[in-house]
Amino acid sequence: MKSLNSFLLFLFISSPFFTFAQQMSLADALIYAEKNNSSLKDAYLNIADAEGQIVENKSIGLPKLNLGVDYTYNTQLPKSLIPETTFDPVNGRDGEFLELVFGLRQNFNAGLTANWLSLDGTYFYGLKAARLFRDFRQKELATVRKDVEDAVIEAYLPALIITENLAILDKNIANVTKLLKETTAFYEEGFLERLDVSRLELSLSNLNTEKDNLKRQREIVVNALKFALNYPLDEPLEIGDDLETLFVEDAPEELTEEMNYENRPEYITAKVGLQLNELNIKRYQAGYLPSLSLIGAYRQNWQGDKFNEGFWFPNSFVGASISMPIFDGFMKKAQIQRARVDLEKAQLQLNDLERGISLEVKNARTAYYSAAERLTNQNKNLELAELIYNDATIKYQEGIGSSVELIQAEQALFNTQRNRTQAMYDLLVAKKDLEQAFGK
Repeated sequence: MKSLNSFLLFLFISSPFFTFAQQMSLADALIYAEKNNSSLKDAYLNIADAEGQIVENKSIGLPKLNLGVDYTYNTQLPKSLIPETTFDPVNGRDGEFLELVFGLRQNFNAGLTANWLSLDGTYFYGLKAARLFRDFRQKELATVRKDVEDAVIEAYLPALIITENLAILDKNIANVTKLLKETTAFYEEGFLERLDVSRLELSLSNLNTEKDNLKRQREIVVNALKFALNYPLDEPLEIGDDLETLFVEDAPEELTEEMNYENRPEYITAKVGLQLNELNIKRYQAGYLPSLSLIGAYRQNWQGDKFNEGFWFPNSFVGASISMPIFDGFMKKAQIQRARVDLEKAQLQLNDLERGISLEVKNARTAYYSAAERLTNQNKNLELAELIYNDATIKYQEGIGSSVELIQAEQALFNTQRNRTQAMYDLLVAKKDLEQAFGK
């Protein structure tokens, strides 16, 4: 019987209609995004491609060795006309020619050819640029990782606050449901009017309508979180954190800390891009310098009419080739000029980035102070709302207060709870924005 129950349980769990909703904290979400986000995967592929470019550029300056083999069978040997007087000046007839056949039917060639670009200024700068580009891609990975982290946080927090508001709403629905049940009992005993019951029923209906709206909103924001994580959209996902867990009221050190641009990965990436532009100028300037290539070859040539009868002729040589540019129609001059323009543009972009980061830090600090002040006010408002609601409940239960007063107090408490949750969320976002501005 125990085995049968275990088998039935296995079939139930294996059913496509039985699915577990994965509960994910913010830390879990960041780990999941690190492994699955498409942008990060693309950044890793870019690094692998940059590594390949280094090998590709390095191969340009390495010695090359090629093996060449070819075979020719002459179905008709070429003929040449030679004057008779060439071979017999005495008896040869002027104006008459002899038909002579040169060559043999079969020709076979095999040889090794070597060349080496041993000296070229553009090659060394190109190789240096390829290595710097690899560094650029690695710095770019840090930027992409930070962007993905920010995107996950920005998608997670709205889902978190809606989940918190649903929890608050459920608590208020439970309170109103209990109160409605008590009021209905008093009405049936003749102590209260039907109007008191109807007011509570209307309040409960409004709360349930609000709950349905929040559920639909949560589905939308959770789908946005799934997209940021590259999580399957058809699989369920639950928010595992709460605001109280993530919330820290201590003032962050970034409020007084001095900004260091080097902490921002996009700033580092921009500086590497500036170095790439500088190298580009030097690479074009090196084009005015001479280049040296070393070459060499060894070949074996076989000729014969039959495979078992023929002759071998070896051939080999070594040499060097020097190329000195004289005039290229001002091409390199134009290339250098354009590279300098690109360098100036990159410098302007770096300056704008510094100004943008400074502005971002200043605005983030102001937003944090404002959010902290709003939370302080909402904490005070929540204490007052809870006091008013408790007094209204006691008065209503003792028969000296109206249902209207109680419903108003309940609605005010619910709105204040939501406002405090929103204030906590705003302060959490402001802290995150401040940390992002400092590159943390």
